[in-house]
Amino acid sequence: MTGAHHARFDHVGVNVRDLAAATAWYSEAFGLRTYFEFTLAGPGLSAVVLENIEHGWRIELLARTGSAAGLRAANPLEAALTEGYGHFAVNVPELDPVYEALLAHGAGEVMKPGPSPQPGYRFAWVSDPEGNLIELIENTEAQ
Repeated sequence: MTGAHHARFDHVGVNVRDLAAATAWYSEAFGLRTYFEFTLAGPGLSAVVLENIEHGWRIELLARTGSAAGLRAANPLEAALTEGYGHFAVNVPELDPVYEALLAHGAGEVMKPGPSPQPGYRFAWVSDPEGNLIELIENTEAQ
C-alpha cells in the first residue's frame, strides 16, 4: 500500500439508537461541537460528526431506522470476547476529575481509575448512556 504510512486517523464511528440524545450527551460530556451532519433518506441513515477543536479528534454518531442493539459488553474484557470494534479511547490531562465529571454527567461506571498495563499511564473505563465503552487514559510521566 503506497503511502499508507502517511495516513492520519480521522474519526471513530459509533452506531447509536437515539441520535439526538447521543449528540447532546457527547457534546456536553466531552465539550464537542458539531462539525458536520447528514441524512440519507433512502436507507434511513442520519449522522452527526462531532469534534474536539482543541485536540482535533472527532466522533461520528450514526443512527439508522430499524437498528437493533449489538454488543453491549459490561467491561473491556467481556468486549474482547466478541470480534470487532469494542471501544474508543481518549487521552485526558487528569484522570480522576474527568472520570468523576463523566459519571456525574450520566456515564456508566465500568472500571475505576487505576494503573494501566502500559507503564507510566493510568486508565479508567466508562460507558455512554447507550452502553458503548470509552477508555480514559492519563500519561502520568508527562506531569
